[in-house]
Amino acid sequence: MPSDGGSHTRDGVELAVSDQSQLAALRDWMSSQPGVDVAVVTGTPGPGELGVLDVLVVLASTSGVVGAIRTLPDFIRSRRSGIRIETTVDGQPFVLDATNVDEVMPILERLLDD
Repeated sequence: MPSDGGSHTRDGVELAVSDQSQLAALRDWMSSQPGVDVAVVTGTPGPGELGVLDVLVVLASTSGVVGAIRTLPDFIRSRRSGIRIETTVDGQPFVLDATNVDEVMPILERLLDD
């Protein structure tokens, strides 16, 4: 069976930011990671929500997504405001902020590595 070596497979992870004014900074931060493409897309409102917020979609190989996600603690710590980043991996929602990033990151990394 022919194989493409898996290097061309691209995964995507959505990141929602609690402070939309930080979306451009997060986009620039994630775009600076090697082998990562980032797009800003309009999010989908949840039940009972009137507005929608833009989210980032991070596209890369699995290892590129893992590498980009691993940089999120540094981004969060570099912000002055109490920023929160929400993502869903394998159907499990996660919220990262300055108070829980050290606890949540190992779980996210395990899920992304699978």
